[in-house]
Amino acid sequence: MPDWRMLWNTQVLSNSVGDWTLALAAFLVTLTVLPLLRGVIAARRRRWQEAHVAHPVAIEIATLLIERTMRLFLWGVGFYIAVELLSLPARIEHTVKSALVFIFWFQMGIWAMTAVRYAVARHRSQTSEPVLAGSLEIVLFIVGLIIWTTVFLLALDNLGVEIKPLLAGLGIGGIAVALALQAVLSDLLASVSIALDKPFNLGDSLTIDTFSGTVEHIGIKSTRLRSISGEQIILSNADVLKSRVRNFGRMRERSCGFQLYVVYDTPPETLRQIPLVVRQIVESQPNTRFERCALILCGPTALQFEVLYYVQSPDYRIYAELQQIINVAILERFRALKIQFATPPLMPAPALPPAPP
Repeated sequence: MPDWRMLWNTQVLSNSVGDWTLALAAFLVTLTVLPLLRGVIAARRRRWQEAHVAHPVAIEIATLLIERTMRLFLWGVGFYIAVELLSLPARIEHTVKSALVFIFWFQMGIWAMTAVRYAVARHRSQTSEPVLAGSLEIVLFIVGLIIWTTVFLLALDNLGVEIKPLLAGLGIGGIAVALALQAVLSDLLASVSIALDKPFNLGDSLTIDTFSGTVEHIGIKSTRLRSISGEQIILSNADVLKSRVRNFGRMRERSCGFQLYVVYDTPPETLRQIPLVVRQIVESQPNTRFERCALILCGPTALQFEVLYYVQSPDYRIYAELQQIINVAILERFRALKIQFATPPLMPAPALPPAPP
């Protein structure tokens, strides 16, 4: 019969057969238990999602991180346990541990990004602000850049690399890159300002200088509008912040002001009726708020009434339809009262409010 104890202690590549057997067993058990455990937790988490079962945030994050664990990381854990049970040459051990350090920190980066994406998705689901669809992507990009830079530096530090000179070099190089990419960084900082200050949302109708359109995308470098005529307008974020922006998406109501000119032959009794008539016409329409109608000026050729009311809806189509109905009703009532309009004095025509898309 073979001597199992002698065989167990037989040296192979500076380790006994027993050490190699234990290392292999530890490696195989790790690669069996950890993937199985990950699969069970991932399957249970998917069942929770399908059944819409709510759990504490800590449990949701923990199960999500386990689900996002790489198979390469599980191999690295098994390999690390096996290597710890063996005595390897210094060069081989250093190479193996260097590779394991990079695998470990790469997995740390994935876990950190997973946690950040979970927080972003949770915040997005709890708010109704459509701007988050664009702004949170900007924040996610910047946070991801910080996370992966930190992970890379920590990995080098664990490998014994002196990172202080590297940080100094990165600082000098960063200044040079910043000067070379000044326009790009300006747009990037402007996108962060848009994300935090939220001057407009996705779907808002904007007028930026001479451009008008609906916000389709808020990116890291540019903001894109869809114009009334259908083409896409691309503006850099820095130019957007430098411009005067008219946001029709934040409009609660629209004002409508105009003048009525009547002849001097109109009797005073009829003049007193005009504000009452205009008020009745405006208030008879839905979504309107009457403000005033008054004889504001006795001009050289006509008596001038100033009318102001509000349409309590930001929808431009409702505003235009109500304005037409009210104007036609005023013409009908004035003809019934035999009120004659006067020719207005020569003056530049008032600018109509721009119609948003």
